[in-house]
Amino acid sequence: MAFLDPTLLILLVFAGLGIISNNSAVTIAMFFLLTVRITPLNQFFPWIERYGLTIGIIILTIGVMAPIASGKISAGTLVRSFMHWQSILAIIVGVVVSWLGGRGLTLMGSQPHLVAGLLIGTVLGVALFKGVPVGPLIAAGLLSLMVGKT
Repeated sequence: MAFLDPTLLILLVFAGLGIISNNSAVTIAMFFLLTVRITPLNQFFPWIERYGLTIGIIILTIGVMAPIASGKISAGTLVRSFMHWQSILAIIVGVVVSWLGGRGLTLMGSQPHLVAGLLIGTVLGVALFKGVPVGPLIAAGLLSLMVGKT
């Protein structure tokens, strides 16, 4: 097995954890990265490393904003969200979570060695506690508050 380097094994382990935890996002991402790694597409890793998170955040933002753009959430509903205490609390929580995500993005960029731990924690949370795999940036933001670095 001389052709199977440690990086491939790590990606396969994460893919396996994704499969075990029914985390299709992790599984697809790992198989995508495996494909890029073992094909001539590996020349695009610098581009993926530089723009991957930005592209992912853009796609996530599109998904979140789609109900507004499609008209499913009306302008009136948006205005009324400022008139109910639960909606105002939701806005505050959204601001705090976005701020944590920003801290997390900075931490992940400045300390990439922590990304593996965050990913393992996310996958274990999905597998063992029926969590949802949406939190690596938020987890990194919380971690940045604990370790005091951004």
